[in-house]
Amino acid sequence: MSGDTAASKQASSPDPQNYPQLFGHPTGLYTLFFAEMWERFSYYGMRALLLFYMIKQLGFGDSDAYAIYGAYTALVYMTPFFGGMIADKLLGGRTAVVIGGLLMAAGHLLMSFQAEWMFFTALALLIAGNGFFKPNISTIVGSLYPPGSPKRDGGFTIFYIGINLGAAMAPLLCGYVGETYGWHYGFGLATIGMLVGLAVFVAPTIITQIMILATAMASAFGLIWFNPGDMFTFWTNVAVALALVVSGIVAVIALAKGGLPSEVGRTSKPNTYFANLSKVLVCTALVIPILVILVSGCKVLPGVNEMQTLIPDSVIQPMEDSESKLVKGLAEFVKEASRPAGLILVIAGLFASLFLIKEALRMDKVGRERMYVIFVLTFFSLLFWAFFEQSGSSLNNFTDRNVDRVMETKTASKDDHGKTAKLRLVPESSHASLKGLDFLSQEFLGHVNSHPSLMDKLSTAITNVEMGKEESKRPSKEDLEETIQAIHNQDVFTMSGLTYLRENAKRDAATPEDKWINWTYTIPDQADSAGSLGLGGIEIPASVFQSINPIFIMVFGLVFTALWGIMASIGIEPSTPVKFAFGLAQLGLAFLCPYLGAQMADANGMVPVIWIVLTYLFMTTGELCLSPVGLSMVTKLSPARLVSTVMGSWFLATAFSQFLAAIIAQYATVNDGGNIVPGPSETVHIYGDVYFGIAICSLAAGGLCLLLSPLLTRWMHQGEPQDE
Repeated sequence: MSGDTAASKQASSPDPQNYPQLFGHPTGLYTLFFAEMWERFSYYGMRALLLFYMIKQLGFGDSDAYAIYGAYTALVYMTPFFGGMIADKLLGGRTAVVIGGLLMAAGHLLMSFQAEWMFFTALALLIAGNGFFKPNISTIVGSLYPPGSPKRDGGFTIFYIGINLGAAMAPLLCGYVGETYGWHYGFGLATIGMLVGLAVFVAPTIITQIMILATAMASAFGLIWFNPGDMFTFWTNVAVALALVVSGIVAVIALAKGGLPSEVGRTSKPNTYFANLSKVLVCTALVIPILVILVSGCKVLPGVNEMQTLIPDSVIQPMEDSESKLVKGLAEFVKEASRPAGLILVIAGLFASLFLIKEALRMDKVGRERMYVIFVLTFFSLLFWAFFEQSGSSLNNFTDRNVDRVMETKTASKDDHGKTAKLRLVPESSHASLKGLDFLSQEFLGHVNSHPSLMDKLSTAITNVEMGKEESKRPSKEDLEETIQAIHNQDVFTMSGLTYLRENAKRDAATPEDKWINWTYTIPDQADSAGSLGLGGIEIPASVFQSINPIFIMVFGLVFTALWGIMASIGIEPSTPVKFAFGLAQLGLAFLCPYLGAQMADANGMVPVIWIVLTYLFMTTGELCLSPVGLSMVTKLSPARLVSTVMGSWFLATAFSQFLAAIIAQYATVNDGGNIVPGPSETVHIYGDVYFGIAICSLAAGGLCLLLSPLLTRWMHQGEPQDE
């Protein structure tokens, strides 16, 4: 009887070799492509705005904003470890993905409301949802290919292009709309994206086909309609829109040929499915309030006004005051590790490490050594992402404050000295009286406005913005006057002043006078030494620059796929460890770019935009050598019974890298924890010096990985049967 049951089970098991194909890959890949694309659109749409929203709208200083951003991203990558285990043991990947999508959609929706408790609750929902979604959709992709399939790496690279198509769209739509028209509009678009991604995954085939085409066309139209107006950004948006439409057509064809097989990602325990589902939902509801407390650093608790550390400041402060950089670095680590989120992450990391080491020691020689490879490459991946993730925190601020993002039409000359111009603070379409006026752009940072009305305009803007916040966040009269005086005392026009003026102008209650400002030009006798002042033209929002990395991935992703294929056909394809070494080395080159840009900044502290473009170029080529290859490596080397758990541990290591990234970003704090940003000439070398240190560390890690690559390649036991 038991033999009949085993035979029946084997006969009913899906065979990946029988799945329908399109362009040499299973048709299900293209369904997952679109589901993940919309999920990443929602995630990166929110991420593009998150740091700026905290600093410019919620009033956090750099230090707290970096800490919250680090806690959020760390927890986002910690929860997939547990989401993978839940899918493996209880629900199956398909149900886990649906639960994750619903939680994230709710989180994005809450982000569109301005209240601090709703903000932290939204982050908690996103953290929990990502835990269910992220590891399991990647595992489902891997399950579409038979063991040892040479097409698996190519399939993951195509999937990775889908991830980055969504990531490219997000800053171009959510970022631009959020920064230009209002934060809640950007977060609202992210909500829609998540709901579409979820529907694509669960809807019937014909509905899915209609939805894919409709949303692809609507998004393509939005990309072309909403853009800063310069030709470079316009054609970038057009290219992304075309890629989206082509991808949509391919996905519709794939669905017509079969799409995602119904048995893929189903639970292995159908008899206990509903009981398990009930337990998981109840436990998730209990965990979300805990995540709210963790990501807020206990700020949401009654009577707590600041992010808490479990180790008192009296212990950390002497370490921070030390002359030794090593001791200061240790102080930052202790400070972040003693925050609630950091402590939970350290505990989770220890638990996961001990669990996987125990499992590895139970395996035979081949399985054990393959797990050793996963452990070592996971460490190098952790370093890579700790450096890379500056792109969402300190590098984002560097782009906002020190990279010249304005394509001006002319430059102020000495003849303009003393002349006054009326400059708008919002898009021309916001009010008829603004037609034809130049924009008060980022170009004016570091310059002097000698018009007597400036101080009154700033005082009004600061008062309106601060008193428009929820009651618990409004400053006292003394604190408000202190903020106004601090900005008045700045020698030059800074991002703090520009932010208050713009946020005041975007308010629903803003008057026509709030939407413009008089600027009297002050041009020094030696204008070149002080940095030129560009007039007119277009300012590209800083959040839009986060689309450069995913756009480059779409451009070079297929190139790298073809390159690996060609090299494999002639027997010279680098091993996975060597690819990791190449990725780390290129990341080191990437961070040399903003350092060199800082050395070449003008006297106002503004860096030519080419340096940030080159930064993202090298980051992208490094990422393509490491990230998709790493995902594929985990699914190839992990035993089948642990594949989702090991995939979750891969993301858990990435969570720890976010924790390290938050510590690194603290060195790029330019305002001593407050929210008053100095002039760009005072901040440019703070950022540049941090990036030089990152570059050196990344290049050294790449060299070490290259030295270890022969041993790691041998331990991979390529071509040998997989341990089940």
